[in-house]
Amino acid sequence: MFTRSATVLLEENAGKLVNWLNSFDAVLTDCDGVLWVYGDVIDGSVEVMNRFKEMGKKIFFCTNNSAKTRKELLVKAQQMGFNVTENEIISTAHSTATYLKQRDFNKNVYVIGSEGITKELDAFNIKHNTVGPDHMTGNLADYLSTRFKLENNVGAVVVGFDEHFSFPKIAKAASYLNDPDCLFIATNTDERFPMPSMVIPGTGSLVRCIETCAERQALVIGKPNVSICAHLIDDGTIKPERTLMIGDRCNTDILLGYNCGFQTLLVGTGVHTLESVRRWQTSNDDELLKLVPDVYLPKLGDLLQYM
Repeated sequence: MFTRSATVLLEENAGKLVNWLNSFDAVLTDCDGVLWVYGDVIDGSVEVMNRFKEMGKKIFFCTNNSAKTRKELLVKAQQMGFNVTENEIISTAHSTATYLKQRDFNKNVYVIGSEGITKELDAFNIKHNTVGPDHMTGNLADYLSTRFKLENNVGAVVVGFDEHFSFPKIAKAASYLNDPDCLFIATNTDERFPMPSMVIPGTGSLVRCIETCAERQALVIGKPNVSICAHLIDDGTIKPERTLMIGDRCNTDILLGYNCGFQTLLVGTGVHTLESVRRWQTSNDDELLKLVPDVYLPKLGDLLQYM
């Protein structure tokens, strides 16, 4: 109805908005910046998502956050009041482990990331290193001669968000990846997390660093890669043209929607603003035009009055 027009839904009449609500049967939504911010629920998001389900629409929480397992995300969501099941949660940590399992991977994984990834690997009995700090003390020459050690039989490097990212981790990852048969996987490429008084580097910043050193590009599991939700399309669970993707970040959430043929809704409670979208709409760059959502709301909760 509103293809890549960034239509502000609150400026449309109620009848047209109800018709839009009836135009999709399934909803995929990002989590951070749409449903909650860290541990705080965004006003109205619980009620809207639960109402979607009451209306008979299929719902799926689709997150690039690799720090938690699906079970941990389920507990968080349910404690906040969301009516969701584990099978309705799509996470990059679980998707990464599933990808390796489907390839009959039987080597070790070098993980730069958190226990969200390693716990999902454990569920498939895939061996990996212990995550956490890996510091370099002293100078580089001393470190390389006395403490730098590579493990045997590493067949994949997986990079997710890692608050303990360090020089030794870059060196080890690039060394493993010097073997062209070693898989290079990134959970996502979200560049950063802007906050009121600072900017926090995202997984994408770490991935780019290792890509530069390794002189290789990573396979990206998460949004906007179609693979993260391809199983839902392939088995007929969702029909792309009857599916809505909700997000706060255009180069992951909205671009995933574009890549899959979904309808798209941008909310203004996270990374990208309507002002940025308006600038992209006047561009001649096809890649920027792909980031323009169909519709926009200041927050997801604004939809509740029409449901």
